[in-house]
Amino acid sequence: MDLVVQSPDELLAAVPHVLGFKPEESIVLVPFRPGLPITRVDLPKTAADREEVWDALSGPYGRHARPGARLAVLCFTEDRRSAELASQHLSNRLETVGITTHIRLWADGKRWREFNTGQTGLQTEATAERIAAATVLTGRAQPAASRSSLAASMIGDREPIAQLLPAARSAAAASTPALERDWALDRLEQFHADGNRLSDVDGARMLVALETISTRDALWEDMSRENSTSHTAIWTDLTRRAPDEVRAAPASLLGFASWLHGDGAKAWCALDQVPADRPYSMAAIVASALQNGIHPREWERYQTEMRGLAAELDESFVPKPPGQQRDIPGAQPVTDRPAPGR
Repeated sequence: MDLVVQSPDELLAAVPHVLGFKPEESIVLVPFRPGLPITRVDLPKTAADREEVWDALSGPYGRHARPGARLAVLCFTEDRRSAELASQHLSNRLETVGITTHIRLWADGKRWREFNTGQTGLQTEATAERIAAATVLTGRAQPAASRSSLAASMIGDREPIAQLLPAARSAAAASTPALERDWALDRLEQFHADGNRLSDVDGARMLVALETISTRDALWEDMSRENSTSHTAIWTDLTRRAPDEVRAAPASLLGFASWLHGDGAKAWCALDQVPADRPYSMAAIVASALQNGIHPREWERYQTEMRGLAAELDESFVPKPPGQQRDIPGAQPVTDRPAPGR
């Protein structure tokens, strides 16, 4: 999403639209030029936490830094002292990899202060409404009230499909993997065309079909930056409706589609829906892409080399319980990370 902002108030008002939710107790790094990821992290409160945040960010920012790279560090919290310490620590560390912190901004929802200059001002409702109106014209959804509400939007009524899974498994056993793969691709193509929600019967059949890796990979390979919105829609719906035993695949596909769309916060929330007791290699690949700040355009380069991409990325990701947060958004790749711990 391209927005031109001309003041600290406008920059602060734009961030929720870039992230997809309103940040709380967070630091957001916003670059001034393409190339660096936009990243949100939980606000660190101790020296050890500040070092751990830098350890998590140093790789992606060190790799993507270019001469003249500049960014803004925005702190969303009522704790101005922690914001000042954390932003200064991050600024110092970014300097070591050649990135200048042009702005260090603190905001508590009502006021803002720019630490580098001492300038202060108010966060105004008029500015927030103007930025919101501008994003509506781009077709972008309005931000969730918080990261937790974004995560909650991925949990729906899972009982209807749970009741249909035994019949879907019996039908799949009487069919063949090739026939089920062809059906799944045809049903996906139909969704791309009409956008209509899958019935419970079709949803159960799709989720069972995804248990065959070749079928999952065929649907995965269908993804592009052009159709990522459609993929995000179908996998969001099926992640909401999928019982634990069949949720890893749609949640991982949702995570990948969200990353491809530049919505790192939603990608991380999707990965949180992969059951913690069911490690899943595709989730590991998505998590590694997010953690390393890989730009979605890399998918186009690797799309015909799926196995090469899988080999390059770290598959050590094991889902942890919701609550430990990390995120990434934007037209530039957006990353969302938690405070130390996840």
